[in-house]
Amino acid sequence: RKELRFVQETVHVRSFKAGEAIFQQGEVGVGMYIILKGSLDIFVDHHLEEETPTHSHLVTRLRGGDFLGELSLVENNSRRTATAIAAEESVLIGFFKPDLFDILERQPATGVKILTRLCEILGRRLKETTIKVTELKEEIRRLSDRL
Repeated sequence: RKELRFVQETVHVRSFKAGEAIFQQGEVGVGMYIILKGSLDIFVDHHLEEETPTHSHLVTRLRGGDFLGELSLVENNSRRTATAIAAEESVLIGFFKPDLFDILERQPATGVKILTRLCEILGRRLKETTIKVTELKEEIRRLSDRL
């Protein structure tokens, strides 16, 4: 409980209106967010051709309990790989790199627990991505065989 109280005092609760950007693709990321209430749409911008405008593609909708931006806690000068926009009025918990460093300095055992959990999350997402890439490669191979 003492650790949870300490972390609770460290995080930042922020509210966003529907349509408001949480962050934009290409921006420097400084922290992660956990969705407490509401939902967010995640978009990736694609440049179809050099002269044409950017085309945004909806990747997914995240809901309460989901989180995003965790790579920015472990990468130096990481850039956001997508744009996050509130799909409705939303409340997010922000946890930023300076907060993590503060926790590691003031309560190392708590910081290690946070980093361990963060590693678990990143590992799970890497596995999910590997599975998806493997499935897509197999689908491409099947389509190529038909041609």
